[in-house]
Amino acid sequence: MHTKVKVHLALFIVSLIYGATFTIAKMVMPEFIKPFGFILLRIIVATVCIFFFHRHYVKGAITDKKDLFPLLISAIFGVSANMLLFFAGLAITQPINGAVLMLNTPIFVLIFAVILLKEKLSWQKITGIIIAALGALMVVGGSKFQFDSNNILGDIFVTLNAIIYAFYLVYAKRLMVKYHPLTVTLYSFFFGFFIVLPFGLNQALEIDFANMPQNIWFAVAFITIGATFLTYVLNAYALKHGSSSLVGSYIYLQPVMATIIAMAAGKDQLTAEKFISMLIVFGGVYLASYKPKASVIQAE
Repeated sequence: MHTKVKVHLALFIVSLIYGATFTIAKMVMPEFIKPFGFILLRIIVATVCIFFFHRHYVKGAITDKKDLFPLLISAIFGVSANMLLFFAGLAITQPINGAVLMLNTPIFVLIFAVILLKEKLSWQKITGIIIAALGALMVVGGSKFQFDSNNILGDIFVTLNAIIYAFYLVYAKRLMVKYHPLTVTLYSFFFGFFIVLPFGLNQALEIDFANMPQNIWFAVAFITIGATFLTYVLNAYALKHGSSSLVGSYIYLQPVMATIIAMAAGKDQLTAEKFISMLIVFGGVYLASYKPKASVIQAE
């Protein structure tokens, strides 16, 4: 399979998993596990999984000690701060606000990529991102999005999360190219654990695992292994072999996947408006990522 196809497949799987996460996470929080405790649990499980696979299949190491600081920055922006801000923001704002504000991420990815990586900014890429953004807004119901004094702090947290995660997708690109993606991800989660520990320790200790229903165990496993370990590894692979703006543009598929999953579960219905909105998103992402053969980036 061609590397470019693998990159798109990896990003599609990430969008699919994240699309399911919105529904599945609600089964767990806050009744069984509080948000910050859940973040710490996610990082612990993901770190153990990454360590196991890294030790048996990669065995790579950070050869330049100067890269330890960039890895710490990646841990702050890509693992700890973004997770903490998102959960803190989502707890005090409306879900529709959170979904819409997260759609800012690809915009900031594009800005940071141009500034830090000197990525070529084309009208095709800009147009594709704008089209995908409009389609995603239609999917999540942009007309219901509104600011008010009760939501403003949560909206600020979610927006900061979008900016921070966008910076990570661009900043970590150099590390992903220099080292194996799993090596970078392992160090990022290892550092991220110590950053999140003081925030989530008390809530994590309150988790009553003994009385947790079986379906909640499955939900926890999905979030910690699927929506944390697997998604970060796949995103890391995509960052190594594709552009940061391409990885960011796939965020627009997440509300589409969430809607499809909700319909499959009988919690939503397919309307002509939603179908058209999904087609617009797919069209925008395709336009933003399409490159003629002569201009395909070397990493691909």
